[in-house]
Amino acid sequence: MNTLKHIDSNMNNLISDLQTLIRQPSVSAKNEGIEECAKLVKKLLKKSGLKSEILRLKKGVAPIVYGEIKSKQNSTKTLMFYNHYDVQPAEPFDLWDDPPFSGTRKGNKIFGRGATDDKGELITRIKAVEAYLKTTGDVPCNIKFVIEGEEETGSAHIQKYLKKYKKKFSCDGVIWEFGYVDVKNRPIIGLGMKGLLFVELSIKESIIDAHSSLAVLIKNPAWRLIDAVKTLRDSNGKILIKDWHKEVTPFSKKDLELIRKEPFDENIFKKEFGIKSFVGNKKGMDVKKALAGGTTCNIAGFISGYTGDGAKTVLPGEALVKIDFRLVPKMDPKKQVMRLKKHLKSKGFADVKIKVFHGEAAARTNSSEPFVTQVKEAADKSFGTSILNVSNAGTGPMYTFVDILKAPCISIGSTYMFSRIHSPNEFARVDLLKKTTKCICLIMENFAKN
Repeated sequence: MNTLKHIDSNMNNLISDLQTLIRQPSVSAKNEGIEECAKLVKKLLKKSGLKSEILRLKKGVAPIVYGEIKSKQNSTKTLMFYNHYDVQPAEPFDLWDDPPFSGTRKGNKIFGRGATDDKGELITRIKAVEAYLKTTGDVPCNIKFVIEGEEETGSAHIQKYLKKYKKKFSCDGVIWEFGYVDVKNRPIIGLGMKGLLFVELSIKESIIDAHSSLAVLIKNPAWRLIDAVKTLRDSNGKILIKDWHKEVTPFSKKDLELIRKEPFDENIFKKEFGIKSFVGNKKGMDVKKALAGGTTCNIAGFISGYTGDGAKTVLPGEALVKIDFRLVPKMDPKKQVMRLKKHLKSKGFADVKIKVFHGEAAARTNSSEPFVTQVKEAADKSFGTSILNVSNAGTGPMYTFVDILKAPCISIGSTYMFSRIHSPNEFARVDLLKKTTKCICLIMENFAKN
């Protein structure tokens, strides 16, 4: 197939374009380089043969880069690629071996913030379309790109974008922004993503910090908050909030079959993170079920009093904790917030203030969808073999796409599972970028035939 050979002979071009993207900082949390990166992505789409434009909602909201190319041979089916051009902050800078926005290549690896998440993934999609256009002058089906700039801060405006441009974004299937590849170089095809509820709980006891000797008289808000947080879950990770799982349905028989087949090397995982055991001492099938469909109550950060070097005998005036809950299908984030509020009140913590930062429902594509077979066949051909994953353990705005566009979403990509995304020395593997680009070509071809 000339298209796939084109990819082999043009890898230097792919690498160069990825390095160019990495060298343009685009940190949404700090609004650093967002406009500049959006324009760069638009330029890359245009250079690859797609019509591209920048879509906006209002001032201060990161723009979406939209790309489109219509098929001359098959105008009845449309495949969308959803990606994002924003990245996580690169701090702490001193833990990087090379500057985080250098795009340094060392052998089979390209280092830099966004190398994998998500600029490397985006490049594979763009280059797959480009390969088809360069070798055949056409694409197997209609192609659309929706590339946002707020994914790393919670995709706060993606729903509004999808509603505003619903007709423009209409499609029959969505290839999600990433996909993991395991230690045996097998792509993990994700059929869903968990939801997320991110909140901040806080207590203010006194108007100023005080000398710690006054702890005999003034209540410490940190202790109060610790007591409140301890009521949310037990030591095995079980969430204790009433009716928290009320709407959740158990895995189907087919889901359990897929989960059982999913490879997961507990020893390699523990070694990578330097841990000795899992929450609740989970083993075997329980570990896999937890990753695919387990809910969480995680303390993301606890702030109170003095946390600098040395000692400071202080009694803090206030304390706050940031908590993220991972949700599974049928859990409504708004309903879960109300349950959290009722729980704290019933336990005597009505004084705890709750600030909601983000809520995202979970989404899952049925494994019997024809789209799943089309993607798996392409992955098996490109990588040799692949694995179906009922649901990714992480979160993204997949539910919004499924709900508004009524299109199934599937994750597949080039992200090596230990590629240090969101951490110093993030990298992309060149060999996986090549295989994924070929895989995307085959997905387009399979999608057009069926």
